[in-house]
Amino acid sequence: MSMQPELRPELLRGAEALGCALDEAQADRLLGYLDLMARWNKVYNLTALRDPAQMLTHHLLDSLAVVAPLRCHRAQAAGADTLLDVGSGGGLPGVVLAATDAALKVTCVDAVQKKATFVRQVAAELRLPNLQALHARVETITTQRWPVITARAFASLPDIVALTRPLLAEGGVWMAMKGQHPADEIAALPADIEVFAIEPLTVPGLGAERCIVWMRPR
Repeated sequence: MSMQPELRPELLRGAEALGCALDEAQADRLLGYLDLMARWNKVYNLTALRDPAQMLTHHLLDSLAVVAPLRCHRAQAAGADTLLDVGSGGGLPGVVLAATDAALKVTCVDAVQKKATFVRQVAAELRLPNLQALHARVETITTQRWPVITARAFASLPDIVALTRPLLAEGGVWMAMKGQHPADEIAALPADIEVFAIEPLTVPGLGAERCIVWMRPR
């Protein structure tokens, strides 16, 4: 059981507002994830936030905001059933995506060992067989390609593309989570990269701009 049962109503309301209503099991998993993050934070400093209510808004709901747009993309793109979360840190948004969709296989990669270890622990404790973690620098990965690559608070758009381009599957897309519209970063992208959609997001309770920048090779 979650140590923060009082956060459940806000989580359920927020998810519904974001177009990804949660069932009880999904809510349990996400609140369990919040608990684990709060516990590990005391020792490993996974995130600067310490207040569970803030973590709910800034981490869980912020990550849940991309669930509905990703579902929409996957409904249109055959075979988009695996996703790479680059510079995942404590598993955002990767853990949230895995916890809300058992059919999506999520790999979280981070260069910091303790963060990858934490995500593995989350996968074990929350029983998420569709979630795995890699401890690696993303440019050293050569084993696989992914139809969807996402990143949140990882790097600029040109750097994301440069670092992960060899990992993008044929016909794949980047789903970059950003704050304000990153006009300068978009302008700095290579000429052969197309920004085919910029999707504004409204995260309940956050009061800050958020958007998804969807990119693909031309």
